[in-house]
Amino acid sequence: MTANGWLQFLVYFVVLLVCMRPLGIYMARVFNGDYNFLRPIENFIYRASGVRRDEEMSWRGYAAAMLLFSFASLVLTYLIERLQHILPWNPQHLPGVEAFLAWNTAASFTTNTNWQAYTNDVTMSYFTQMAGLAYHNFFSAAVGIAVAIALVRGISRREAKTIGNFWVDTTRACLYVLLPICIVYALALVSQGVIQNLHPYTVAQTLEHQTQTIAQGPVASQEAIKMLGTNGGGFFSANSSHPFENPTPFSNFMEMFSIFFIGAALTVTLGRMTGSPGHGWAVFACMSILFAAGFTVAYWAESHPNPVLHGVAQQATAQQSGGNMEGKETRFGIADSALFATITTDASCGAINSWHDSFTPLGGMIPLLNIELGEIIFGGVGSGLYGMIIFVVLSVFIAGLMVGRTPEYLGKKIEAYDVKMAMLYVLIFPLVILTLTAFSVLYPMGLAGITNPGPHGLSQILYAFSSAAGNNGSAFAGLNANTRWYNTALGFTMLSGRFLMMIPMVALAGNLARKKSIPPSPGTFPVNTPLFTVLLTGVILIVGALTFFPALSLGPILEHLLLQHGTLFS
Repeated sequence: MTANGWLQFLVYFVVLLVCMRPLGIYMARVFNGDYNFLRPIENFIYRASGVRRDEEMSWRGYAAAMLLFSFASLVLTYLIERLQHILPWNPQHLPGVEAFLAWNTAASFTTNTNWQAYTNDVTMSYFTQMAGLAYHNFFSAAVGIAVAIALVRGISRREAKTIGNFWVDTTRACLYVLLPICIVYALALVSQGVIQNLHPYTVAQTLEHQTQTIAQGPVASQEAIKMLGTNGGGFFSANSSHPFENPTPFSNFMEMFSIFFIGAALTVTLGRMTGSPGHGWAVFACMSILFAAGFTVAYWAESHPNPVLHGVAQQATAQQSGGNMEGKETRFGIADSALFATITTDASCGAINSWHDSFTPLGGMIPLLNIELGEIIFGGVGSGLYGMIIFVVLSVFIAGLMVGRTPEYLGKKIEAYDVKMAMLYVLIFPLVILTLTAFSVLYPMGLAGITNPGPHGLSQILYAFSSAAGNNGSAFAGLNANTRWYNTALGFTMLSGRFLMMIPMVALAGNLARKKSIPPSPGTFPVNTPLFTVLLTGVILIVGALTFFPALSLGPILEHLLLQHGTLFS
């Protein structure tokens, strides 16, 4: 661990802190309808699609529209993949994608997961990348933002039967937030050397007189929304460690910054729209504490050499003197690799600039634990905020129990229905992950994908289902997931982790909107103080971390202890 590594963390956090507030205020005004400078384009979209912009929806209507839109786009993407061999912009003449893989990929991009069980540049055509996958990068992110805004409206409204219009919120998220930023962002990436073309792949002769095929493509435009929308699916299999996706230290910083940008800004939006800016900052403080703690552990773990190689003269000198460099891009080193891994798994992004499977056991446990906390440490665009609000509801409920009062949240009583919806949201996540992980380690079709036996093999499977349910998309990539079992099971897991958790959350928004406003009293627990931040952090760690502690004990923790004694599995 060096001073330079901590300086990079500090610079990153300060830049995020400075930039998030203007965007948060801007988004609050966008979704309150105060900004209409793109009204002609909006009106054209609404007329073409038959949407009545002034007609708001109940929570049931909002959820139904969200599910209908997502299902239709899933089917469309599946068909594009299957038929890409007869569609345009396929200069490499790639065949249609196999059925189970096409299903998995369509489910993945629909749910903002971007799990990729394929070799990117030899599987997907340019048309599939742009019309199928990049399209989802925009709209899955917009859906997440829209649903988060609906929940914030539910908190802020009084005795209302509606929480907004899904079609309007999704359109405004794309037009006013995602598209403008991505246009500037993509051009900035091109200036750093990220490629953007529709050329056929380049065939080159190496100095050793070998033939090498160099992939091309419209990378910068997809890279921008991949990071800003916390999607994470790379144009190339090496993802953000590939020099065509991430060529310079500045592009690396931009990519890390953009992962948190919208998620952090939404805490300011929460404070503005609910009339309690202090509450937004308390939520941001909780996220920041968990982020800093995760980076500290990951950076510390990766700064130490692999104990099995330590002391072996040649390998220790070449590879281990500065810590664990296995699976890391030498352009970025240990500090940037640990920071990128922490950021991408705090958010439901999943982009990588190093291989998490090659991290030390404790270093690799941090990305896994970040996902298993529910992807609420800034989280995915929108999904991070509404996941955190679920924990806020549980925290005020616990605080109410401790003082013997009916819990209140920003002037709303938290009653039995609200707690049931919050607990349903919280319980679905571990139920899906642990059930399918257990099934996979008991049957040959699950065990067949493991490349590392012992505790690390369990970690590979646990990470895969955690990443799918958390809509993250990164992996312990030693697992062979391109099989019928994993393509099918992970596709189901991704859909469950997205939509089975969204529905109770939207129901909570509708119920909160109907409630009367209650003036604060001397017994009201304030949600804008450092004490609340401490309580919220504790609830997240107790509810989230302890749920998965037995599985983590059998995976990365056991692997760490065995490595200290030189025990390996082959």
